[in-house]
Amino acid sequence: MLKNPAFAITAVSLYLLVYVVLAQLQFSASVLVSIFSFSPVIVIWMVYTVIRFGSYSGKELQDGEEWGYEDKKKEDLQIF
Repeated sequence: MLKNPAFAITAVSLYLLVYVVLAQLQFSASVLVSIFSFSPVIVIWMVYTVIRFGSYSGKELQDGEEWGYEDKKKEDLQIF
């Protein structure tokens, strides 16, 4: 579960959403500072999980291609 990128993204998003809601409700300052102080740790965990355990399912670049977009064809970009 802790190595699942979808779980990590969902958990961190909910955590930060709770922080924003509590801040809008002007919740206790000490609780908000605690949540805010811990947020870099969970964001770093999320980034590590996505980079380490995530998988890329898009098209691989061909020989001679340096970059690519999946939403447009190379011919439609009109810069080559």
